[in-house]
Amino acid sequence: MSARNTDNHRITEPALVRWLLTAIALVFLALFLVVPLAAVFSQAFEKGLLVYLAAIREPDTLASVKLTLITAAVAVPLNLVFGVMAAWAIAKFSFPGKNLLITLIDLPFSVSPVISGLIYVLIFGRQGWLGPFLEAHDVKIIFAAPGIILATVFVTFPFIARELIPLMEAQGRDEEEAAMVLGATGLQTFFRVTLPNIKWGIIYGVILCNARAMGEFGAVSVVSGHIRGSTNTVPLHVEILYNEYNYTAAFAVASLLAFLALITLVIKTVAEWQVQQQVGKH
Repeated sequence: MSARNTDNHRITEPALVRWLLTAIALVFLALFLVVPLAAVFSQAFEKGLLVYLAAIREPDTLASVKLTLITAAVAVPLNLVFGVMAAWAIAKFSFPGKNLLITLIDLPFSVSPVISGLIYVLIFGRQGWLGPFLEAHDVKIIFAAPGIILATVFVTFPFIARELIPLMEAQGRDEEEAAMVLGATGLQTFFRVTLPNIKWGIIYGVILCNARAMGEFGAVSVVSGHIRGSTNTVPLHVEILYNEYNYTAAFAVASLLAFLALITLVIKTVAEWQVQQQVGKH
């Protein structure tokens, strides 16, 4: 009865209230999403397409784009493997330390990226715990690409696991157990039963992980050393250009991240809808 009353209350909600709430939401989105994005593209193309393309083709910009792509190309697959394995273990099995594993997965959400970067400096830096050993063997992690990749992996590894855990828990183990009873091996069960059921969740998590990997600033800023043309990712390069009052180039490079954000938003919406459809079926 209470649910029916709630439904009736929603149906008879005053039109003025609905329009007011909708207007507030649209104004909020316009101020904090549409206007900033429009400002980025407006500033990027303020001096024309040729200037925009020149800023994108500048060697330091291309180096930052290359490093950003390499970092994402390494961090995302690593997090994909970890996320699927962790989600499988947490959703399908009970074992000692399960709650600890869940807590560790959530750790990057509660630790500032700057702090995580400092931790890597403490471990791998010249004065860090492993610094003398690494220097003696001519291995450079901090102020180099390996440190940037490690920091990016740390701040992004919860995204895929956290997307898959509730999805796999909602699906249960019935289909996997049925496949095992029929004689399927573990790998056959995973690739033919589990993977098709979680593919949209994986896509959703990968998109979010990739967007964060390419846009990460705090942790990467600490471990990169800001070496221009060598250890600057796209966000760091944007900061340098902006601090040099080269606003057109800064916004031109920033527009690359804005394009990524828009593409991510579209794919995220589609993947999220597919995930909700799968959860609803179960």
